[in-house]
Amino acid sequence: MLRNQATALLRHEHLTTTVPKAKELRPFVERLITIAKRGMASGDKNGHVLNARRLVMQDLQDREVVSKLFETIAPRFASRAGGYTRLLRLGFRKGDSAEVAQVELVGSEFNPKAKADAEAAREGAAPKKGVGSRLRAAAERLRGKKDQPAAEEPKSGKRDKKKADEKKDEPTEE
Repeated sequence: MLRNQATALLRHEHLTTTVPKAKELRPFVERLITIAKRGMASGDKNGHVLNARRLVMQDLQDREVVSKLFETIAPRFASRAGGYTRLLRLGFRKGDSAEVAQVELVGSEFNPKAKADAEAAREGAAPKKGVGSRLRAAAERLRGKKDQPAAEEPKSGKRDKKKADEKKDEPTEE
């Protein structure tokens, strides 16, 4: 289970789990990052990089995650002495009241709304309106806007058009 969680954490750079599992996961992942850093720092001398990759592969069975660890994550923490992960307590799970925490790599700062924000910025469109603003807008339409004078007729809808058509068909008294 620890290997699977470490793989998921390194792949996605954040993970939500219970607090005891998160506390066990932190030293495991930090040791892997330290091994990768030492392997990268030694350069290509006497196959230290290969040895470091083999040591990490003993714990992580996914080659893509190991490649990501050595190519992107380890260089990011090259100047950092330790403390590569952050544990954020999120509250309690509804089903069993277990305390839940999010473990993330320092520097990744996971934002769950990042995709939606990026799409909205790319399209240049305003973000979607919430239910409250839609209800307010509907109420204003039903009541009529406050800035409209009372003498103005409301906008004609389907019912108003039917009434207007009926008036046209009726003979006028002159």
